Amino acid sequence: MTTDSTTSAVLLGEPLPIELMNTVSIARGQIQDALDTDAGAASWLNAVAHRFQTEGGIPLEPLDADQARPAAAHLRQLRSALRHLATEATGDPRPAATAPTLTRAEAVAAVNNRSQAWPQLSWPGDTGPTRTYHGPGTVQDLAVQFIAHQAVELFTGSDHERLRPCLAPNCLLFFVKNHPRREWCSPVCGNRVRVARHYRRHHTSEGRS
Repeated sequence: MTTDSTTSAVLLGEPLPIELMNTVSIARGQIQDALDTDAGAASWLNAVAHRFQTEGGIPLEPLDADQARPAAAHLRQLRSALRHLATEATGDPRPAATAPTLTRAEAVAAVNNRSQAWPQLSWPGDTGPTRTYHGPGTVQDLAVQFIAHQAVELFTGSDHERLRPCLAPNCLLFFVKNHPRREWCSPVCGNRVRVARHYRRHHTSEGRS
């Protein structure tokens, strides 16, 4: 079995539903999909496996492409639904990167169909109480269900008001505005915006001279 945890997706430490949305990005003017292959999906799941363990008590072992194949299709479907709902929630003006013909009802149904995970209280020994998630199917199925469950909390909780699209040039990512001065998904995009503004000012002043 060959496993890999090096994903091409940008990982910003956002809630897992947003990390899933951010598996679509732009590089050199072309849309890049970190989940376009089963191997890519396996790499992404391996890269965020520690999040499933720490946040949901889900022991996701390293996967190869064959093991990730069923979950990969579900991840792509869920991502399309989440990006559609995030676009509606934020008034995102950017062109749709996935499933542009999806309706809100279809997107909501896709999330609800996957959000089958439920939390249970665990209190082993003297380690204190923890919350572990359970659901039907394999542990890979549970990982997808957990993301969908978190998505319900994202769109109905306090982070809903702080969800933002990154409007830097050539960015398709979303983020939670966790600081009043945060405007971009990452410092990289912030630098890109500053460079673009400097370029416009410089060339505008040249045109007037």
